[in-house]
Amino acid sequence: MAKTVYPLLFEPVLKDYIWGGRHFERLGRALPQEGVVAESWEIAAHQDGTTVVTNGYFAGQLLTAVHAELGLDLIGANNSWAQTRGKFPLLVKLIDAARPLSVQVHPDDAYALAHEDNELGKTEMWYVLHAEPGADLVLGVTAGTTREVFRESLLSGRLDPHLHHIPARAGDHFCVPAGTLHAIMSGLVMAEVQQNSNATYRVHDWNRLGADGKPRPMHVEKALDVIDFDNVEPGVCPPEPITSEGGCRRELLCRNRYFTAERVELDPGARYLGNCDGSTMEIWGVLSGRADVAGVQLEAVRFVLLPAILGEFAVTSAAGATLLRSFTEAIQLDDVGNPST
Repeated sequence: MAKTVYPLLFEPVLKDYIWGGRHFERLGRALPQEGVVAESWEIAAHQDGTTVVTNGYFAGQLLTAVHAELGLDLIGANNSWAQTRGKFPLLVKLIDAARPLSVQVHPDDAYALAHEDNELGKTEMWYVLHAEPGADLVLGVTAGTTREVFRESLLSGRLDPHLHHIPARAGDHFCVPAGTLHAIMSGLVMAEVQQNSNATYRVHDWNRLGADGKPRPMHVEKALDVIDFDNVEPGVCPPEPITSEGGCRRELLCRNRYFTAERVELDPGARYLGNCDGSTMEIWGVLSGRADVAGVQLEAVRFVLLPAILGEFAVTSAAGATLLRSFTEAIQLDDVGNPST
């Protein structure tokens, strides 16, 4: 193995959006002495925030620089479309919703490319790490909601009847395709796997003011262009069992054209054997317990990036652990080189 290909650890990038809190301290994170922290970008290579490598040969370098040097050796042949666009394909973050996020929607690749320069669309997945009693979220619209009805309700200030609320508990996960109207409500701490994008269109912000004392910008027309009004009252996504052998249990959480996410549970002493064969990078995070991922010791909640050409690796846990595994699968491309439907 070349010295430049090894499991990569990162220093997170913290975001102080107005809806954040201090719950990351419960995860053993050192936070600034004052103020709120809304998001911790764990593995990111975006113009709005890029994580820095903390171990090995690339220590001190931005992930964007590592990607520029390693290219497909880092992200894998399945992500050649992203390489063509000069993009690292995914972004992994933690979210502390001490207060509700705005009601919002994300565009798909085609709309983002047409309206947001070279930005990607944003399909994402949430995994609930902590939920206060009674916590819920908004996902999709209620039955009978059309574009025209939604617009009229926005103008009249009576939006809530068209917002589909779902209870959320620790261990739940939610697949959120681009175009899904959504809002993470208060009392939730989540891990999020998403496309490497920050394209967000707000339609409602609970009539509050931003840190500058002014209302935060809304993006109503763009949102109306991209909201999927056919995504009516979705439910909690059930995990789909994949394998269970030798004390290692794998469940499929989300599979889409951009990433596949699995929950991997290891009993004490169990192991998972994998192989980064050049097709895809893998991102592993420990959600509970402790684990050794390809020779790197991880506690909850921490993530590691395995380069696509890393080769064979093992994930083990002496006392047992629950992990989140994310990777990309082979996809079809459309005429402009984006992943096709």
